Amino acid sequence: MMGKPPPLRFTRNQMNTPESHVTNEGLVRVIGTRALSLGIVNMIVGAGIFVLPGLIAALLGPAAIIAYLICSVAVALVFLCIAEAGSRVTRTGGVYAYIEDAFGPFAGFIASILLWFGWGILSNAAVGIALAELLALAFPFFADPVPKSVFLIALFGGLGWINIRGVQSGVRFATFNTYAKLIPLAILIVVGAFSVQWDHIAIRELPPLADIGAGTLMLVFAFGGGELALNATGEVKNPSKTVPLALFYGISIVLVLYMAIQGVAQGVLEAELAQNLEAPLVATAERAMGSWGRTFMLIGAGLSIFGVTSGHILNHPRAVFAAARDGLLPSKLAEVHPRFKTPHISIVFCVTLACAIALTGAFKTLAIVSSGSLLLLYLGCCLSVLKLRKINPVSKETPNTKGIFVLPGGPTIPIASTIVILWLLSNMTRAESLGLGALIAVSIAAYFLVRRTRA
Repeated sequence: MMGKPPPLRFTRNQMNTPESHVTNEGLVRVIGTRALSLGIVNMIVGAGIFVLPGLIAALLGPAAIIAYLICSVAVALVFLCIAEAGSRVTRTGGVYAYIEDAFGPFAGFIASILLWFGWGILSNAAVGIALAELLALAFPFFADPVPKSVFLIALFGGLGWINIRGVQSGVRFATFNTYAKLIPLAILIVVGAFSVQWDHIAIRELPPLADIGAGTLMLVFAFGGGELALNATGEVKNPSKTVPLALFYGISIVLVLYMAIQGVAQGVLEAELAQNLEAPLVATAERAMGSWGRTFMLIGAGLSIFGVTSGHILNHPRAVFAAARDGLLPSKLAEVHPRFKTPHISIVFCVTLACAIALTGAFKTLAIVSSGSLLLLYLGCCLSVLKLRKINPVSKETPNTKGIFVLPGGPTIPIASTIVILWLLSNMTRAESLGLGALIAVSIAAYFLVRRTRA
């Protein structure tokens, strides 16, 4: 039975903590299991869940639950690897730090670009665009370029200021947003359950295997982002224990939530669900709750997307900070604010770049490149587990490995995860492959340029 995570508590003068709470990076370890678990949920549950049920239903119908089950296994395998790697590498940087420690500076440099730019900045900009477009649905005034631009600047600037003020402020704000986004979804599940027609969710025939694969690929993208919460590992209390527990709690919450939402939407709308590709949950809420359900769910979608944006700005700058700390980016980005103990230069850099890209409005292009970047990061993380085991094997004779989480089954889980990710990458479209290849090519060129400049 899953135990109850400890409550999140902060002291009044946390920034004046004893030296034992301050890392050699100058950061402060204040993030506990509950905060990190909710951070994982916040980074995963975003705009996608408000569109996903209709897309999956159009492809698989009631058999969508099969894709959810397959995806749950795939995501669990990947995050088990992340859990072991996260218990071995406790410095700031998340997935980038795992890959760099395992395979060296070249692989680390490529992973760094994929993490903080390919997945981080681009997905953050895309989420900002999605929030602006949602706001325009409720208030058409914001569809005009000038009000939309002012909103985006205020959004990124305000969240950047909150996170500069301290990691506590960023964590508490992201935690509040996580609760705010889960409440409307939970209400929809509970109220909608009374309107479910159970014959609507009966699987009468199995779809083709290719369609199931396409649906699973779509769901993996929807589950992506939880690993970004680990970028702040350098500010996590007892990371060898906290990271695996938080991953378990976070992913479990998301799996149950997603499957319940899909079941309620399918049970309420049946065939109509596949026709509501833009706002299926809004249609579900309107059918189950009445006319006020539409407004209620629009507000819920806004809170959800806003929560993801706040989580992005909390976590992405830590990846930039880690890359600068390791000499992959200008050292100025690795500075820590003397009072707030936050990577303030990295935060300003990330929010400025994400806001500038968001102002272009190129949502589709951003989503394509960021999704492919995430899959490659997953691949590198799974392989890094095998390498880290060779570098630092766990045994009773090696006391420095105390507290490390080790996956059962030897290499079985990392290898199985690698196979699943390669299968998913093989399903990418030509446009996705070209965009991702261009980003990797630029990253490789930048790596050798940095080396030459140093020499």
